Amino acid sequence: MTQRVELATVIDRLAVDEWVTEYAAAVDDGDWTAYRELFAPGGRADYRSAGGVEGDAGTVADWLAENLRLFSMRQHLIVNRRVRFATLDQDLGDTARVRADYLNPMRFATDGDTAPPDPSGHGPAGAPDFVSGGRYDFGLVRTADGWRFLEVVVAEKWRGLSPPERP
Repeated sequence: MTQRVELATVIDRLAVDEWVTEYAAAVDDGDWTAYRELFAPGGRADYRSAGGVEGDAGTVADWLAENLRLFSMRQHLIVNRRVRFATLDQDLGDTARVRADYLNPMRFATDGDTAPPDPSGHGPAGAPDFVSGGRYDFGLVRTADGWRFLEVVVAEKWRGLSPPERP
């Protein structure tokens, strides 16, 4: 019996970890339909610490779509994931909490993304980079369709422009 419980926990951990990765991919790719589908009914996100909004997944997706157009490239690196099961107040055994640190480099869009690439081929020439870091707190619930977010809270700790690249 213990081995079955341990195997179920490993399977759940992998599924929850994959869901956090799907979150990063949806935001980085600007796939706002996929972003909305990551949430359970009534799920909410809070980006206020990063200068954003708090609200239901649709409201936040609309805000992200509008504001992230400033960046031609986004790349969330979500690391140091700490997964805990059965941690939400109304837990019935099918909830999880993930706390994870993030680093988020982004490249400012220039000339509507029509600027020629820089010599490295990584984006528009002369586009400054913006970088932020902090911590995510994800609350998840198991649904009939698999794990979904009940809440996503961003705790931005720092932000700034990257120094210019040297030749």
